[in-house]
Amino acid sequence: MRSMEESLIEQPAPPPAQGEEEHPSLALVNSAIALPGGRTVDFLGTPAQANHWLTQRGLAPVDAGMREMCATQLRSLREQIRSLFASRAEGLPAHPAALTAVNDAMTRVPTAPLLRWDDKTGPYRTAPHPTTAIVDLALATLAADAADLLTSPDADRLTACGSPPCTRYLLRHGRRQWCSTRCGDRARAARAYARRSGSG
Repeated sequence: MRSMEESLIEQPAPPPAQGEEEHPSLALVNSAIALPGGRTVDFLGTPAQANHWLTQRGLAPVDAGMREMCATQLRSLREQIRSLFASRAEGLPAHPAALTAVNDAMTRVPTAPLLRWDDKTGPYRTAPHPTTAIVDLALATLAADAADLLTSPDADRLTACGSPPCTRYLLRHGRRQWCSTRCGDRARAARAYARRSGSG
């Protein structure tokens, strides 16, 4: 019998929003999804889900042994990056706490792999592997990607999905304002309904 945690990991994710595959920070921001009817899905809701999400993006091994504290740090960074993306998309000043959180995450890990020594094979360089170091490296990678995105020409294309209640972000391509075909269909249906209701 599957545990509840395992079944939550297998919750089907929507297709990636435009830009997620190039920018893991965009995927992070979109890892909590608002659904019609006031429901939400959080793909980082438990330590196992957070570990699975990081593993899918090559940011943690399958057996990282994620704890709640680690998942909480990941969810917290998600909200800070979301705040920065919202500020950029809406042309508003960034919240200082969000800037501090992203900068702290980027500077939390060493910039170079450390020198190690194996008695049989000799010296080698590697990043430390305890769970906290894995999480710190993942947070630094995601924060650096967010900083790169926000300072790149792509930042002008950053926008929130135009289909409420969806809260995902995307990099706009042409006139597309939705994160997925499903959201686009929902927005078109809502407009058609509004036109019919207004003319009746």
